[in-house]
Amino acid sequence: MPTARVNGIELYYEVHGQGPALVLAHGAGGNHLSWWQQVPVLSRHFKCVTFDHRGFGLSRDLPHGPGAEAFIDDLRCLLDHLGIERTALVAQSMGGWTCLGFATKYPQRVTALALCDTTAGIDNPQVTREMRQLQSDLPRNLNDVLERAYSNEFVRRDPARCFLYREISGLNVSVPQDLLGKLMAMRHGVESLIEWRLPTLLLVGEDDLLTPARTMELMAQAIPHSRFVTVRGAGHSVYFEQPEEFNRIVVDFLLAAIPRE
Repeated sequence: MPTARVNGIELYYEVHGQGPALVLAHGAGGNHLSWWQQVPVLSRHFKCVTFDHRGFGLSRDLPHGPGAEAFIDDLRCLLDHLGIERTALVAQSMGGWTCLGFATKYPQRVTALALCDTTAGIDNPQVTREMRQLQSDLPRNLNDVLERAYSNEFVRRDPARCFLYREISGLNVSVPQDLLGKLMAMRHGVESLIEWRLPTLLLVGEDDLLTPARTMELMAQAIPHSRFVTVRGAGHSVYFEQPEEFNRIVVDFLLAAIPRE
């Protein structure tokens, strides 16, 4: 199994395809397997890197380790390990904290950024206020939160893939209990995104209960050059619920945004 020694742990990763680099960062309900509907499509155009955040899938955190606080440095070390100087980033939910944090800290290393169903820890008063109000109505247990990670229509329309979603999530056996608290405490400014005019896509499911479309629209207002897209018939996991539409939007965005050699 390919692993990289980063920050004292063995981080699991996979590389598929050739072309400009593209990293896919999964959410709290997933791991590298979550992208099974994306990699076959995206790898036709890009060198796709999938990985397991520490504490997820095949990557283990240290006992009492830093958890989410190390996500950004983990990504930097993984890219260094793979010899990737610049990359595009596609982030789902929790992965947004990793990718927005990386992009704001190392904008010169990012070619494009797609934030999907995530507020990504953006340091914006309006977004923070909306999310605090939403979180007051959410359960504290991560497993209970993940029950809202897809739309009710998805359960009825495609029970087999809904079952697969839960099975993939069930492989995450060492997720720290304080994960949500650490994520909510992290804040990332977007000044460097604006200064560098980093191509940015904000994508959200029309029926997302965890990161409502109206909240991500506030993010779009805070990043004036960004592109904001809502997808009908999907909740918090557009990439899983509407993969064809997700892939089309993301591929079109990346092909237009990433300079070709």
